[in-house]
Amino acid sequence: MKRLFVIVLFILTFGNVYAQFNDSTHYLLRYATTGILNRTNETSAYTITNGLRFSVNKKAISLNSTSNWIYGEQQKRLTNNDFSTALDLNVFSKLDRMYYWGLGTYETSYSLKVNNRAQAGLGIAYSIVDRPGLFINVSDGILYEFADLKLSDTSRDIYRTFRNSFRFRVRYTFKERVSFESTSFLQNALQKNDDYIFNSTNTLSLKIAKWISLTSMLKFNKVNRTNRENLLLTFGLTAEKYF
Repeated sequence: MKRLFVIVLFILTFGNVYAQFNDSTHYLLRYATTGILNRTNETSAYTITNGLRFSVNKKAISLNSTSNWIYGEQQKRLTNNDFSTALDLNVFSKLDRMYYWGLGTYETSYSLKVNNRAQAGLGIAYSIVDRPGLFINVSDGILYEFADLKLSDTSRDIYRTFRNSFRFRVRYTFKERVSFESTSFLQNALQKNDDYIFNSTNTLSLKIAKWISLTSMLKFNKVNRTNRENLLLTFGLTAEKYF
């Protein structure tokens, strides 16, 4: 909690806030922390999620950097120690709703038995709806992946593959106080039909101050190659600053 307070205080000192990108607002800094705690006389369990995002939005391009860390224990036994980071570049075309994207990611996950996974690729995206209160977007592309998975205590799966990556995004804002964001992607290996990755992250936020929102997050991950999945429902705070 002390670390969260310091970060929130840091963001609050920036000055004036804008609700979205505009002609004079090109940067976004966002930090979110959510978690859940369950403790009784006999049992104890907790999970904490931390997410940091920095975005640059200009007329011709946008750049987004995100990092997420999930840590959890149950009965003092580790259940989650999952870290992921991504950098994506969007290049807008002459068509208002279409753009090209490039993506690089890195992930390690205790719960999904991923020792290391790195991806890089290119694709195209199209915004079905792009209004201040509603944004609906689909994208598709090809990723090259190098991964090191843990199949058992003594068995590892180290491989390289190409994946088709399909993503669906929705963002809805009601009167600048309530917002819903959902991002889901399905990544199928081109060589094997039964090798796929599915991820869905959904957040619901209620703004209680210019910089602070109460946030609930529902996150689901599945890696079919390791036959592992996780589902998290957490609650917490989001602090963000447009400048």
